[in-house]
Amino acid sequence: MKRNKLIFYLIGTLVLVLLVHIVRSSFSNPGMERFVKDFEELGFYRNENNTGPVLRVYAIRSLHDNSPEYMREYAETKPHTKYGRTLVFFFSAELEEKVQLAPAEPFFSPDLEPFLLAKFEKTPMGEGRFTLVKP
Repeated sequence: MKRNKLIFYLIGTLVLVLLVHIVRSSFSNPGMERFVKDFEELGFYRNENNTGPVLRVYAIRSLHDNSPEYMREYAETKPHTKYGRTLVFFFSAELEEKVQLAPAEPFFSPDLEPFLLAKFEKTPMGEGRFTLVKP
């Protein structure tokens, strides 16, 4: 009888330690606030199709010279809908104006091409593709 109680308390303690570890690590992970000083949203487009593929297009200004890995990490945090497409365009800090985005290619005015640094696309199957336009 005492042995069963000891095993019960031991398993209970292990479960409690594991639960505390999970909760603590969940609240200590960095969130979106780490990107606030590095990126600024210049434009956003989302089609109104809620029954079919959803298209999201973002125009983001990179405020600092960020590495491609950091830009990709930021783009991966953007929402994505199953069987939809998410496009994130990164522009240089020289671009000051808001960007008007469209539902079809080229998605933004060709006058903005010189400011384009990189493009990220999350495909309908959830695969991320990052393309560096200007190294």
